[in-house]
Amino acid sequence: MNTEKRFSAVARTRMAVALVVAGCLALVGLAVTGQAATPERLEFVQVGHWVYNDAAQSAFHVDGSTNRVDARADVPAANGSQVAQGDGSGYVVERNRITEFDKATLSVEESVPPPAPETPFVLEIAGGPYLVYRNAGQIVRLGDPAATVPAGGPLSRPVATTEGTVWTHRVDNGSVCELPKSAAVMTCPAQLPPGHGGGLTLVGDRPVVLDTTGDSLHRVGPDGLGDGLPLGIKLSPSAQVANSAVGDRLAIADPERNQLHLIDISGLDQDRPSAKPISVELSKGSRFNGPLSSSNVVAMVDETRGEVLTYDATGKLRSTTKVPGQGTAPRLAKGEDNRIYVDSADGSHVLVVNGDDGTVVDVDVDKAANSQTAGAPSAGPEPSGGQPPPPQQQQQQAPPITQKAPPPVAKATPPGAPRKVSATSGDGSIKVSWSPAADNGARITGYRVTWTGGSMRVGGSSRGATISGLTNGTPYVLTVVAENSAGIGPGASAKAVIPGPANRPAGAPVVTANASADGKVSVNWTQPDLRGGTLVHYLVSVTGKGQRTVSATSAEFTGVSGAATVTVRAVTKFGSATLTGATGSRKVTVPVVSGPPTITITQVRGKDDKLLVSVRADGKGASATCTAEFFSETKPQVCSGATTLTISEVTWLGAITITATIRTSAGTASDSWRGVPSVNGGALFWLGPMALVGLRRRKDKELL
Repeated sequence: MNTEKRFSAVARTRMAVALVVAGCLALVGLAVTGQAATPERLEFVQVGHWVYNDAAQSAFHVDGSTNRVDARADVPAANGSQVAQGDGSGYVVERNRITEFDKATLSVEESVPPPAPETPFVLEIAGGPYLVYRNAGQIVRLGDPAATVPAGGPLSRPVATTEGTVWTHRVDNGSVCELPKSAAVMTCPAQLPPGHGGGLTLVGDRPVVLDTTGDSLHRVGPDGLGDGLPLGIKLSPSAQVANSAVGDRLAIADPERNQLHLIDISGLDQDRPSAKPISVELSKGSRFNGPLSSSNVVAMVDETRGEVLTYDATGKLRSTTKVPGQGTAPRLAKGEDNRIYVDSADGSHVLVVNGDDGTVVDVDVDKAANSQTAGAPSAGPEPSGGQPPPPQQQQQQAPPITQKAPPPVAKATPPGAPRKVSATSGDGSIKVSWSPAADNGARITGYRVTWTGGSMRVGGSSRGATISGLTNGTPYVLTVVAENSAGIGPGASAKAVIPGPANRPAGAPVVTANASADGKVSVNWTQPDLRGGTLVHYLVSVTGKGQRTVSATSAEFTGVSGAATVTVRAVTKFGSATLTGATGSRKVTVPVVSGPPTITITQVRGKDDKLLVSVRADGKGASATCTAEFFSETKPQVCSGATTLTISEVTWLGAITITATIRTSAGTASDSWRGVPSVNGGALFWLGPMALVGLRRRKDKELL
């Protein structure tokens, strides 16, 4: 009988497995033959990368696994256009036009106007692709269903999860917003503090905010920002965070300080200290694009030298490769296949960065264009890396191409707003810097800097200017606009800056401090008058405990005894000069414990389904916690002097017994009270089943 039961169980198990396997095979067969829709959440990774070649006026597909050009679609467009790919279509993206082509037939489908005449940020993800128009605050989804979603204001660089949720950060008000896959409305669950700058990244495929003002990282959750993880470094306002982490490290580029930092982010999810940041020196005087991360590699483009640099998670330089081609700066893109693609400005070359080891292969798109017609497979141009081509396979004849006549190429429009505008003060002067604005089809001829009482113009290749002859102690807001042959673009402003002499240290902070008998001293202070300088950090000390460097306006010290003095000083920066400000101080005395604590119950009152137990608690100089017990004990709460302890969700009948307990480092004490709780001065008799049960339990307890 037992053998039959075991055989029956095995048979049922094998039958279930067979049914599951058969169902999966049937589902795959239907999906492959097109007889069924792709199941929800089943996504196919887009392999390779499309690039627009100016000379050939065509879009070319680069297979990142073979480093070969394997497809071409003739789509006349403006020089410098981008290409985004979705499941079935590709899109040639110009400033004034988006042209769709079919990836199977390589024929042009239709053209539509964009929501703004600027160069968008492209996201190739599930449900997309997406075009993010950062200055205009508009997000275009080209996938199904297509939609244009307003973000409400200008955006920093977006990120997207593998499931297809786009996360954005509003630079004007600090809102952190999400656009789920297929959604048409954004929600904003979190916000940076007022006046704080930042950016977005992904850690474990979950959104994280970099606060460049507070020098910290925060998880984004349904209830807002999580606790901050200190970076251990001071960042400039223009610092740029990578799109995702590399192992337990997150790359942050600080071009103003010529550094690339790799931050230990394990502390975001684990209760252990973070390791020391790894800092890599970058070339001085260069402009950089990035960082951009894959699973094991961080890539950056040195726009000044025309090079792509790759690093591993330890900060070791893996490769330095020249980017061929002419025109503006190369373009970085993250593929869904864990590769990073670097397009030359004219689309003549694509550098394929291996996401595992950081090696780089140069694919010559011009060479492929000269030997390939629209829709035909590549004749076999080898990449400059020397990798041999795969064996030739028989190719089917491409279907005849029927293209719709595209509209004429759009004319140039005024440039976009300059990015990352920041300012620092000097003696009677302010230095302002920025990143280039989108040229929108015509070369930037100049930048104009304006402020209350004046303006100045610099060349189109400039990335900063120094304004002299300003009044010390007066706040100034500097605004920068770009110009080209089509007109003047929108302005972008830096935060207000007050010029002042470099020998004016900050004023003294106002300090408050509290000490407890266990030797803990809590210190708080206000930000002093910085007198035109930029705050670097604070120097905080307590007698016998040395000095700390603190970015916030509070600190806590332990192990302090007797009388102590707390001091706080602000460290500010004027250009390259660093100054230490005046000292704010406060004296504190750590209380001495005089003996064990005492507690006395003074009154017990009933209110609704609560008991309010009034006690007089004396910790004898030590910090104390108190609890009250009636069948169950309340959570410990800090108590000193007259304190009320609340017992919630209870019922009772007649006289009851309540015990109150006080605990300190010097010991424990208790007091009991028996009687009928009062309400408004009178006795309360609360009748009900729970009261009877409570009384019975008390009697049982007393018998024991």
